[in-house]
Amino acid sequence: MESYFAAAVQMTSTADLEANLEVAYEFVGIAARRGARLVTLPENFAFLGLEAEKLEQAARIAERSEKFLHTAARDWQVTLLGGGYPTPAEGTAKCYNTALLVGPDGSELGRYRKLHLFDVNLPDGNTYRESDSVVPGHELVVVRTPALGNIGLSVCYDLRFPELYRALSAQGAQVLTVPSAFTAFTGKDHWRVLLRARAIENTCYVIAAAQTGEHYARRQTYGHALIIDPWGNMLADAGDTPGMAIAEIDPGRLAQVRRQLPVLQHRQLP
Repeated sequence: MESYFAAAVQMTSTADLEANLEVAYEFVGIAARRGARLVTLPENFAFLGLEAEKLEQAARIAERSEKFLHTAARDWQVTLLGGGYPTPAEGTAKCYNTALLVGPDGSELGRYRKLHLFDVNLPDGNTYRESDSVVPGHELVVVRTPALGNIGLSVCYDLRFPELYRALSAQGAQVLTVPSAFTAFTGKDHWRVLLRARAIENTCYVIAAAQTGEHYARRQTYGHALIIDPWGNMLADAGDTPGMAIAEIDPGRLAQVRRQLPVLQHRQLP
């Protein structure tokens, strides 16, 4: 693992697929020009509209998203994560919520299907039923790269399940990615706390791309894409407007924290 810069992109995606991809391409280019070698896009980067529209267009969204990720990674010579786009689930009328990691040569490095689905009734009056349109995945994914380290993949609501990240760190993860579209209501109280906790518990870097602002009807997201070091320090925060957080991923810092707090060696439970 080498020292490198990573970017967590922050977008306000809508139901306009092509417009979203155009914005995402521009952000990947900006991140690359600023020196980022790992660029992460948020959940729903390609499409954030009504669930019925998403299901109707799932095959097209999947095809365009994956073509975009392969092309953008090659064009800008970065490792690119597109976290959270629908891919049809064979044998059902639903889809997976998929995150894809692509190398700078355009090759697929890892594919993760979101395990935990967002089915909640929030006190602000909003109800979310991700399981109405999404099938959960069942596999953990840690992508091992010589230059960027071991990258553990997750998506948004997964953040609330610490056992997932402990399992990823037990499999060698050094960097945890959490591309998200966190609601504005929950984000203000939980987003930073949970991300810092996952970093501290597992002595890992955490890179959390985010959605921000108003997308449709009452759908509003929190923003604040973050990069956090293994001690829990917030290295970069994108605020509440479209943009990005960029920070250095330093293997020396990772090793230092793991020497000082060898919690991964002290685990007693499986």
